[in-house]
Formats: sequence, structure tokens, C-alpha cells
Amino acid sequence: MRHLRLIILLLLTPNLLSAQKIALQAKSLIDGTGKVVSNPVVVINNDKIVAVTTKANVPKDATLIDLGDFTLLPGLIDLHVHPNLTTGDYQVDHLRTSSAAKALLGLKNLQDILAAGWTTVRVAGDGDVGYANLEVRDAINKGMFTGPRIYGAGHYLSATGGGGDINFLSYEQKVIADGLVIDGPEEMRKAVRTEIKYGSDWVKLLVTGAFMSAGDNPNNVHFSAEEVKAAVDEASRRDVPVMAHAHAAEGIKLAVKAGVRTIEHGSFIDEEAMDLMIQKGTWLIPTFCVHTYFEKQPSVDPALQKSLEIGRKTKESMYTNMRLAVKKGVKFGLGSDNVGWPASYSASELAEYVSIGMTPMQAIVCATKTNAEILRKETEIGTVEPGKFADLIAVKGDPLKDISELQRVKFVMANGKIIKNER
Repeated sequence: MRHLRLIILLLLTPNLLSAQKIALQAKSLIDGTGKVVSNPVVVINNDKIVAVTTKANVPKDATLIDLGDFTLLPGLIDLHVHPNLTTGDYQVDHLRTSSAAKALLGLKNLQDILAAGWTTVRVAGDGDVGYANLEVRDAINKGMFTGPRIYGAGHYLSATGGGGDINFLSYEQKVIADGLVIDGPEEMRKAVRTEIKYGSDWVKLLVTGAFMSAGDNPNNVHFSAEEVKAAVDEASRRDVPVMAHAHAAEGIKLAVKAGVRTIEHGSFIDEEAMDLMIQKGTWLIPTFCVHTYFEKQPSVDPALQKSLEIGRKTKESMYTNMRLAVKKGVKFGLGSDNVGWPASYSASELAEYVSIGMTPMQAIVCATKTNAEILRKETEIGTVEPGKFADLIAVKGDPLKDISELQRVKFVMANGKIIKNER
């Protein structure tokens, strides 16, 4: 009878098991701060890390999980994702499906992203006329679904004719763009207020044209200095940071002077813009993955063909620019620009960082500790330390010797719960 009561209790209280202490043992730990710990044991109680110790000090009431010769790391953080998009023609995807369908697509993509080792993401606007990605975030936070921590913007804010507008239809057609199309400082203030009203904890601006959109040029600056300053000022009133999509050097400088927190892409950055970013403490997130992925994908989509053509002409100079930015000391965060590709591919972004002059450890720190600082969540995530949330991943090999190991994550824990265990 006693055993029956225990079984009933466990069935009625599913969180009881997750409330037990867990001790993860591995061959090594890359803790996110730049340190490597040999033969670590990470002790987790509920959703928090309580100790990083040795096997001799494992609490008697903890369940020991031996990961053998695996390497433990903090959960990875991707600061540029679009979970509601697909690798097809993103500019009209939102016309084919409802916001509800976008939420379902986004949830599936986010769960795949989590299983690949990315325990936190920042949405850089998304292809949806509604706020599906924020609804998914709220549902995950309520415990309705399993998924990564989500921060970010509901939409990207674009000027008329910009990368978030639809520029290939006749003027008679009145379709809704997936971005918010706005002109002038007062419209900008209203758009920022609306984004925050419906749950955005970041604001995303398309300051310049884009690679993967028809009818605009990434070398052009689309928003005026007054419009960008209005966005930053309005967002700052609500303690919300701004990310700026900016390819052209002049657009980068305009955005940095206005006070944005991050520059997304930065493809045509020049040395003056680098110096300005160093002076202002602005982070650069170059998103190499979106170029390397689509280079390998055959497509007849006009927007993608435009992107590939620009990419071929500018790739060498872009990598030269990024190598110089690393040498000069520009602060880098890390984001993949995931638009629906297989989630494991996003970790190839770290290999690109190594190719521009970072060590594997520096690339890993960008994807963990630094990204947590950019999110202003450094007291909660990004490193394996007591008091932080128990977001941990493990790989079979040593990513300091082969950074591609992070594309083959075998173990994922988020909030102290095991999400994936393929040892």
C-alpha cells in the first residue's frame, strides 16, 4: 500500500523528480569564463547550479550522472535567430500562412534549436504580421512547452522601400509587410511603443538595406539619424535595448552614434566605424552562417540570387574587415541568423570566428559569457558557476581542439532538466 501511495504521489507531482539534486561528472568543463576544469562535477539543485566540485564532494542526496570522457560547457546563446522563417522566400512566407501557423513553426524550430545546444536565443524580428514568437516565448515561460529562453523583438522596423518592405509588387497591391514599415521620428516613436506594448524586450531596426530582400541595396542607409535616435531614445525610456541591422559603413556609424547596443551583420564596416564601436562599447554580430549556408543551396528565388551575387563580390573584403575588427579589439557577440536551417548548422558560426583570428576559447566565450552580458543576463546565464541557471551541454570530443564538435551536441540540460541525452 505504501508503494502504491508513492507511485500515485509521483504521478500527481511530476516535478518531484526534477527537484532532486543532480551531479554531472565529465572529463572536463569549459566554464564560459575562459577556464578549463579537469574532472569536474557540477551539482544542480532544481534549476540552479549550486557547486562546481569534484567526485569526492558529491552530496550524498544527489543523483550522479557520469558523462565519461565528454566535455561540459554552458548552454550556447544565439543572439540572432528568426524561428518563424523558413529557408524559402521569407518575404512572402507570412502571406501564405497565418500567425497561428507561424507560432507552430516557430515552436518546432525553437525546440530543435534547444536540442542542438542553444539554451538561450534572441529573436531579431520575425516573419509574421502578429507577435507569434513572443506568444511562444510566453507559453514556454509558463511551462506549457519545452524550449529555450527567448528574448528579442516582434518585428524588424523598416523604412518604406527598405529590407522589411515588399518592393516587387505593383502599387495597386495592398499587402501587409512582415516588418513594420515606418517613416519619420514620430512614426518611429509610435512603432517602438507598440513593439514594447506587445512584449518586445528588444527593438530591431533595419538601418540599411538587406542582402536577402528584393528591390533594395545593402549599401544604402535607409533611416535618417533623427529616426534612429528617436528609436533609441524611446526604447531607453522603457529600458529596452536596440539592435541595428546595418551593412553599410555609414549606417553602422549612424547607429552607433545614436546609441544602439549591437550592430547586426556589419558587412561593409570600415576602420572609422570600428574605432567608433570601440569608443562606444558597441557589440558586433556578423552572422556568417547566413552566407555560408545559402552558398551551398541551389535556388531560383530572386532575392536569394541577389544575396548570393552580392556575397560573391564582397566575401573576401568582408572577411578582411572582420579580421581587422578582431585585431583592433571590437567587441564581438555571436549570432547565426538562423532562418529555419537544420539547427546543428548554427554552431558552424563558431568555426567562422576561428577563421577570422579568434581562438576556439574566444569563440566559445562569445557564444556564452559575452552573449549573456549583451542580453544583460550575466548574473543568470552564460557561465557554469554557482547561482546560475543549470543550462549545460556536453560534447564527446574537445571543442578547443575541434570547434566543429559543437555541431554535434549529445547532452542538453536546460533549467536543470535533461532535454537530450545521446551518450
